[in-house]
Amino acid sequence: MSRYPFEKMLERQDILERLDVSILWGHYEIRVLRFHLTSFPAGRIVDFHNHAEFEFHFIPRGKGKVILGDEMHSLSEGMLYLTGPGLVHYQEADSQEAMDELCLHVDIIEHPREGVDPWEAAESEETIEKLRTLPLVPVHDYHRAMNCFLEAYEACDRKLIGYYTSIKQQVISILLKTVRAYDIGGNRAEAPVRDMSVYRYDYAVQYMEANHPSAVTLENVAEKLHISSRQLQRIFYQVQPEMPFSRVLEDIRLRAVCRHLEESHVSIEQIALASGFTNANYLHAVFRKRLGMTPSAFRKMKQPNQK
Repeated sequence: MSRYPFEKMLERQDILERLDVSILWGHYEIRVLRFHLTSFPAGRIVDFHNHAEFEFHFIPRGKGKVILGDEMHSLSEGMLYLTGPGLVHYQEADSQEAMDELCLHVDIIEHPREGVDPWEAAESEETIEKLRTLPLVPVHDYHRAMNCFLEAYEACDRKLIGYYTSIKQQVISILLKTVRAYDIGGNRAEAPVRDMSVYRYDYAVQYMEANHPSAVTLENVAEKLHISSRQLQRIFYQVQPEMPFSRVLEDIRLRAVCRHLEESHVSIEQIALASGFTNANYLHAVFRKRLGMTPSAFRKMKQPNQK
């Protein structure tokens, strides 16, 4: 017979509650108030009461019953139910058998902030809206949210690397898996979709900027993006019609040259090679054509005190 896996959580019941856990998820803050395993002796009654927060109830062992609103429901191993803020409920262990309950109490507070990933914001909004409207009936823990309690406990008890972050992830998982246990379909929030041309263009430019001193070519940049060179040419034309690949690369290298000329005293030949130009003569010709002056004149203008 396998050992009851949650037994260890009875040894240090308050270990997870000692941590001040606050999670920013989308435009919400989730504050963990209680996070533990408790055991109800046979026949134990918790009379009608309510909480100001969300309380997630999971039954890993035993049986009993709960009254949610005006309805009584049987509870058995592997079931879960949710009581939202202000919901009056009643709990009772079976008269002949004890009942264990994993409990997570959280406050969920709106916390608008800048720079939130739109997909994360959409998922958190959908999840929390569903939590507020779940049916007042127990269901089976189809997605094994109970395991999240055990994983959070073990990470904290053993002080595993990143255990605080792990605990926050397990809390979010409990919320998600609770909603999934009740979910019967409906419309899903849609993730924001990339404009792949812009994404590939931006990636290509970033790669060119990072590697401009070396022999950057249309072919090797396209290879990094797993597309053909012809396709990459089309992307540059679509995003910036007046700026083909060669012009963008030249601009990147000229900006690097200008920085060197403004900030250093090394020779023009060294600057040319360090910026991806084949030699100083070629740099001189491109620089004069594009900026209307020689590199030496530009340096003198930017560093007038240089001898």
